[in-house]
Amino acid sequence: MSPLRNIPSASLWLIISGCVLLMLSFGLRSSFGLFMQPIHDANGWGRDVIGFALAIQNLSWGLVSVLAGGLADRFGNIKVILAGAALYALGIWMTAGVSEIWALNLGPGLLVGAGVAGTAFGIVLPAMVKAVAVEQRQLVLGIGTAAGSMGQFLLVPIVQQLIEAFGWIGALNAMALMALGMAALAMPLAARHVSNTTASTNQQPEQNFYETFCTARGHLSYWFLTLGFFVCGFHVAFITVHMPAFLTGAGFDPSIAAWSISLIGLCNIAGSLLSGALSSRWPMRHVLIAIYAGRAIAITLFMLLPLTLTSVLLFSCSMGLLWLATVPPTSGLVATMFGTRYMATLYGIVFLSHQVGSFSGVWLGGWLFENMGSYDGLWWSGVALSLVAMLLHWPIKEQSAFAAQRQPQSA
Repeated sequence: MSPLRNIPSASLWLIISGCVLLMLSFGLRSSFGLFMQPIHDANGWGRDVIGFALAIQNLSWGLVSVLAGGLADRFGNIKVILAGAALYALGIWMTAGVSEIWALNLGPGLLVGAGVAGTAFGIVLPAMVKAVAVEQRQLVLGIGTAAGSMGQFLLVPIVQQLIEAFGWIGALNAMALMALGMAALAMPLAARHVSNTTASTNQQPEQNFYETFCTARGHLSYWFLTLGFFVCGFHVAFITVHMPAFLTGAGFDPSIAAWSISLIGLCNIAGSLLSGALSSRWPMRHVLIAIYAGRAIAITLFMLLPLTLTSVLLFSCSMGLLWLATVPPTSGLVATMFGTRYMATLYGIVFLSHQVGSFSGVWLGGWLFENMGSYDGLWWSGVALSLVAMLLHWPIKEQSAFAAQRQPQSA
């Protein structure tokens, strides 16, 4: 693995700006679960109503990610990031004092989801990958993913403090200003190919977008990867949105609920960096299989052990190590299969599956609680889906899809 000092200065500025952008984008998004109880208290809406709006947020994020990735591949990143920051800020501002269900679905639902799509992994990680040599790719992916987790660790407790100091409406207004500030980070990410060291990245013939898309559409490993990422979204979104309400409903202080989400982010800094490092040494599908196996074990133990402060902290730490650790090997596999030219679009399609999983986890969590009075069914569904994800990743071939086309007889 090449050290960071070998990365050109222009690429370093791009990476630093991208990391700060990811910190803000993911930190703000991870804080929305803290507002479920205040919005319920203000309007009397059940968790199914609020959960559905946040489920729309995740689905909007996934759908717009495909469009945003295509626009970034064609026109560059700066306009996409500027639009994303504006939509993000508008959506958060609409959430402050929301009193109508349509506004709940539009603001924190559609608009925030679209804003995250323009400021998160689908735009930033491909820009970072294009700026470095192939041997530095997994390192940079790990750093970028860890930055998103650092934002979750730092901002969730800050937002909880803002809620306690200024009320939930004041906290949301402050978050809207933070989201608008992300626009200032767009300029360093405007360049699409900062480094000239990527020429040897793919060792495959140049393909236009249509040829690349057709290859992806017929590539079985790409489908397995896409379906497997559904499970990651189910886990992450369900826990992010419903864990605070799950813990406060069990008698824990809201600050403990906030710190549990924050601790997940802290531990995922190490988990993402470790995942990036392992993905440069081991087959990336094996890294993903290990991550989903770890999630199945962690959730099973969390459900079987008594719910105490110790078990909450241990679960948060263990899930944190596995949280966004799926991103470096998943995005790395997309780059390995198809190169980096259209990575934002092709990763956006994979990420759409992740967000369909997120929609399912968030909405079903709220629906199940309102109808059954418990989240247990969703926790155990998470275990079963982990096992499915392990099976889906097992047959993935870690090679260029174009090479596979030229050698159809190879296993």
